[in-house]
Amino acid sequence: MAMTPSNMLPLGTVAPNFHLIDTVSDTTIGLNEAKGVKGTMIMFICNHCPFVIHVNPEISKMAKEYQSQGIQFIAISSNDVVNYPQDGPDLMKQVAKKEDYSFPYLYDATQEVAKAYDAACTPDFYLFDHDLQLRYRGQLDDSRPGNGISLSGSDLRHAMDALLNNTDINAIQKPSIGCNIKWK
Repeated sequence: MAMTPSNMLPLGTVAPNFHLIDTVSDTTIGLNEAKGVKGTMIMFICNHCPFVIHVNPEISKMAKEYQSQGIQFIAISSNDVVNYPQDGPDLMKQVAKKEDYSFPYLYDATQEVAKAYDAACTPDFYLFDHDLQLRYRGQLDDSRPGNGISLSGSDLRHAMDALLNNTDINAIQKPSIGCNIKWK
């Protein structure tokens, strides 16, 4: 299991726009239409990564909690599906249903969106404010597959709570760790 850290995109970066196919609804979704009223959590994930499989229950739970407060969640898979067919759009739809995702699960076939966000691993988390300026990028929490630490989503929850309460988000942020994005 490879352990690739996030590239730490500079805070304040404006979210790159995109229009991608949502594998759940089979419609094209753009960032400006899907963004949240108070914030937007963009996650680069995939189907087969053990790190993503480990955090799936917590991201599904957090999305349901925070979407009702104005933070929209958007998941994107950018993996090469020729060499990693288990990450293909049809299977993405199945995973979204199985994990009870309440958010779109978008397919980045060209990998241009992952490159625009400087995404490096799955999972990779980016929290943007209502103006789509980056306020947090980093880990969900300290839990990893097999390390014995329970999932809590603490790092991401603290960032989202600070955003909602209009307080400062700690600028010292730990990178996420996961499988590298499978580039073409």
